[in-house]
Amino acid sequence: MNILFVSISSLPHAGAHSITLDLIHEFQKLGHSVSILCSNERRNGKPTTLSEEAGCQVLRVRTGNLTKCHKIEKGIATVRLPHHYTKAFKKYFKNIRFDLVLYSTPPVTFAKIIRYIKKRDGAKSYLLLKDIFPQNAVDIGMLTKKGLKGFLYRYFRRKEKKLYALSDRIGCMSEANVRYLLAHNPEIDPATVEVCPNSIQVQDMSIDAEGRCELREKYGIPQDKTVFVYGGNLGKPQGIPFLIKALRTVREEQDAYFLVVGNGTEFKKLEAFSAEERQTNFKLMSRLPKEDYDRMVAACDVGLIFLDHRFTIPNFPSRLLSYMQAALPVLAATDPNTDVGEVIVNGGFGWWCESNDVEGFRTAVKQALAADRAAMKERETAYLNENYTAARGVQIILNAVEAK
Repeated sequence: MNILFVSISSLPHAGAHSITLDLIHEFQKLGHSVSILCSNERRNGKPTTLSEEAGCQVLRVRTGNLTKCHKIEKGIATVRLPHHYTKAFKKYFKNIRFDLVLYSTPPVTFAKIIRYIKKRDGAKSYLLLKDIFPQNAVDIGMLTKKGLKGFLYRYFRRKEKKLYALSDRIGCMSEANVRYLLAHNPEIDPATVEVCPNSIQVQDMSIDAEGRCELREKYGIPQDKTVFVYGGNLGKPQGIPFLIKALRTVREEQDAYFLVVGNGTEFKKLEAFSAEERQTNFKLMSRLPKEDYDRMVAACDVGLIFLDHRFTIPNFPSRLLSYMQAALPVLAATDPNTDVGEVIVNGGFGWWCESNDVEGFRTAVKQALAADRAAMKERETAYLNENYTAARGVQIILNAVEAK
């Protein structure tokens, strides 16, 4: 089968590991031919190119800047993205006929390119729903349903519905995502919606005691503390004001040490908090290269997840998988609409509180300090291998395609 994966991201080399690329590797292991259509942002200064990477035909399309730029610039680039993709697709993939096209949100503006491929090739389409936009932007105040921002909301909402209508199958990250999608889009046939969670080719990312000591020394992390680590984006979705309140609440927990690694629009708030309060059990670091970050996470004890309490959509953060690979029990502070906390608690490998409850966060920290984390790690690894492998994700997709 010829498969095309369409992504907004500037993906790393196709031989690397990521949620997207691990799925692709699994398709290849089963003998399928996979091509990739992804972005090459203007800031890179490179033209549109087609190359072979790890057995994949990878078309990197020159687009506007989609990341690390002003939201207006990002918005314009996102709107123009399907035009750039369709033009490049017609030129470089004119001699390949695809049986299946896979794509994920964000963005919701892929409808034009997906429609073209389906019409030209008779391809089946599978949407991996990673992000429910524009409602997530409304939840945290980036868009509104009235005024000028309301116009933008309605524009993107129409695009969202078009994308759903074009999708033969929609794979959601969790059961809560399925329920939300069907409740707010009653025109969707429930038979076309299923759970197809984030998945990876599982690697053992844990490290031995000697490596743990070396890494803690390298990054100035105490050897004798239980280290709680958050790594990733530091933006509005993470609810940074709550994180700051939570850190203040655990100031006196001297057996615990809190490490935050990342960057984003809210990084400066944490930087100011760190400089002003000089909390001795807290350290803030800028984003590290992926390999360095993965090793540092493995030298910690508990992974942290934060989501803004205003969310009405059920986010399911992908960083959960990086913690699970490193065998770190997880403490999640989120809104009540996501089921990521339910998964963590019912799976027996972590703790959950609402992200407006600082006392609940402190209680969860105390529970983590007293827990048998070795037993939790075993349950976590078993849960990862049972539920979140790329092989399982590929089988879900193939079963859906074959059933159509």
